[in-house]
Amino acid sequence: MSVSPPRPRSLPLTALRAFEAAARLGSFAAAAQELGVTPGAVSAHIKTLEDALGAPLFHRRAKAVELTAPGARALPEFTAAFDQLARAVQTLRDEAAPSVVHIATLPSVAQFWLSPRLPALRQAMPEVAISVTALETPPNLKRTPYDLCLFFDPSQGQPVERDVIFPVCAPGLAAQLSRPEDLRNVPCLTDTTWDRDWMHWLAAVDLSEKVTPRGPVYSLYALAVEETLNGAGVLIGHAALLAPLLQSGRLVAPFATKVTLPDALRLWRLPGRGSAAAVNQVAEWLKSSAGEEILQN
Repeated sequence: MSVSPPRPRSLPLTALRAFEAAARLGSFAAAAQELGVTPGAVSAHIKTLEDALGAPLFHRRAKAVELTAPGARALPEFTAAFDQLARAVQTLRDEAAPSVVHIATLPSVAQFWLSPRLPALRQAMPEVAISVTALETPPNLKRTPYDLCLFFDPSQGQPVERDVIFPVCAPGLAAQLSRPEDLRNVPCLTDTTWDRDWMHWLAAVDLSEKVTPRGPVYSLYALAVEETLNGAGVLIGHAALLAPLLQSGRLVAPFATKVTLPDALRLWRLPGRGSAAAVNQVAEWLKSSAGEEILQN
């Protein structure tokens, strides 16, 4: 009687997923961000695989990782397999909740642009549930369960709003500003997401070498806006986000110069992702809600 040799133990799926993400992105930290875990967890998963296989999968460098030959040969098949798995999972999600539309967007866009529109969107489409996730960077739609992305981006998707920037402040502070050079005398607030905004605007008024913005730096645009409302300083405002505050007079633009950046607010989706009818309806509604400011391809 023949005896079959024992089958090798299966490798952990979570560890294989960590390997594929780290190999594709070239970084344990980037893989951790995509997977929603810590870089240490990714490193531990990779170590588990390497111990099980008895061979290294990566060469560790100071600021990146590089695949070994076996890892490089295996990567394309793992990428194709996980892409296919993600599509299968999304099919299950769509069948279970076909009228849920998941939107990923910047925290600032979620708060200032999207949130004010949600009541009208729910009224227009009561049969559709909207889920919103705030992310600092656009997700990889092949791996994450989002139907729509709404980010300031120069290339992807369909443009919804131009990104027009200019200094804004509380009315009381505006009284101290009669010309752009007066910015030397007041705090200039900065948000880390758009840390080059002041550079772009000062270049437009030919003050790059004459005015150095000085003031607090915030990691959340919403906090920077709140402090601007409180009179803490002058902030570069994004018209698409702050239009209601400007219209109400809570914020004012002390100078006439405005700059249009190439990174328009754009909306996109992965073809075939989500319930096509519901996702398309929400996408069209959001684009039309921008009114006269909507851009055409």
